Amino acid sequence: MSTTPGPTALDVEVPGLDKLFIGGEWVIPAGSETIDVVMPSTGQVVATVPAPSPADADAAAEAAHKAFVEGPWPHMPVEERIAVVTRFAEALEARMDQMNRLWAFESGFPLTHSAMINTGASTLIWREALRNAATIEWEEERNEGGSEVLLQHQPIGAVLGIITYNGPVPLQGMKIIPALLAGCPIVVKAAPESQLTTRVIAEAAREAGFPAGVYSMLAAGTETSKHLVGHPGIDMVHMTGGTAVAVDVVARTAPRLARTALELGGKSPAIILDDANLDEVLPTLVPGAIGGVGQVCVALSRILVSRARYDDVVARLVDEFGKYKLGDPFEEDTILGPLANARARERTEAMLERAQEQGAKIAVGGRRPEHLPEGGFWFEPTLLRDVTTDMDIAQEEVFGPITCVLAYEDVEDAIRIANDSKFGLAASVYSSDRDAALAVAKRIHSGGVAINLAGVCLTQPFGGVKQSGWGRECGKEGILEFTEVKQILLSGSYSS
Repeated sequence: MSTTPGPTALDVEVPGLDKLFIGGEWVIPAGSETIDVVMPSTGQVVATVPAPSPADADAAAEAAHKAFVEGPWPHMPVEERIAVVTRFAEALEARMDQMNRLWAFESGFPLTHSAMINTGASTLIWREALRNAATIEWEEERNEGGSEVLLQHQPIGAVLGIITYNGPVPLQGMKIIPALLAGCPIVVKAAPESQLTTRVIAEAAREAGFPAGVYSMLAAGTETSKHLVGHPGIDMVHMTGGTAVAVDVVARTAPRLARTALELGGKSPAIILDDANLDEVLPTLVPGAIGGVGQVCVALSRILVSRARYDDVVARLVDEFGKYKLGDPFEEDTILGPLANARARERTEAMLERAQEQGAKIAVGGRRPEHLPEGGFWFEPTLLRDVTTDMDIAQEEVFGPITCVLAYEDVEDAIRIANDSKFGLAASVYSSDRDAALAVAKRIHSGGVAINLAGVCLTQPFGGVKQSGWGRECGKEGILEFTEVKQILLSGSYSS
């Protein structure tokens, strides 16, 4: 694996670097402020683009609102919407290599990670959404209790879709395409780090030929994002992000009672039962913990092990963690790259320091590697032992490469520890007895639990409980999330 920096300048064509994509067109920005695109592997600026302003946000929100109130998109037969969205999906797929490389430039995710998350998972997700849209019963007649009623699933309105730097491509399939299929015009608010991939996505949307106002893309900062959330023309906010931001979103949407759906963070546990075979556990558990250097909402950041096996399991984990080396994200054999920005590394280091102050011990990792470019945002995958549930590191999401190992006394204690969290997004249970694992899985307070695997199925409904959010993405439910049920009374009455 190469330890020298990769490219130092953009070597991929990017559309609209001096423009913004609003209402289906590349337009001159209203403001004059700019955003530097910083390459996480080197810390170098590789592009400078216009920063979307509140005035640009107004233009996007008003275009979406007009498209909902006056445009054809909400009233099109679903077959016609599917045809346009299919063109969008095909345009995205044709640009996949371009987006994968640009993702490494802007957020540091290696090409190998992109091949799995973008080329593999994303294509699967949006193709399944297209199939689901064709099979949903959008209208249903019911004749019960003396009344004849027509029920319709109708689009909720103009949607603000807030997406994150760790998944701008898959979130098109999880959030944006379902909204479009439901008939909702959408303003996509991407992370400021996602300036390059989102311009390619926007160009794919332009090529697909959505009606005017149906698709806008703004990779905006905090001020413009808050302005969009509070805009009266936005009928629904569907957000992926952190809990603190979600609280602010709810506060800004509450005065107008706009619909909100939230896919938030997690502190996902992995319970290793005593009968689990570690040779079978580690190949999915460790990637599930440190994949994307921890910048994954479903990362298995808490590993729960019985006290009787604790030292042995920690030793095996140390060996396994040591096999995952950081490297140039542009090298084909690199598995782990840098963190996406300086604040992510600062947060990781601050939380590690606090964990040590509270008694946790570093089993492996815990530092910036010396063999990689000094300007990059590098931090080694870190395993902490002797962690207890009262420590901040066991309760707060890092969104960085720190994994905790906690000891439990028995299965009941393991379940208690797993549920001792304000989060509830994902979890895993490992055991050679599938029925025993299933019994434990049913008692974990989480939106998703995997048995002898890590992660979640992204073609079926997925979301969190507790402070990991509300609402569901993916599956038919993920499309219907963007609809209201309308009742048309054809005969009879409420008193029938």
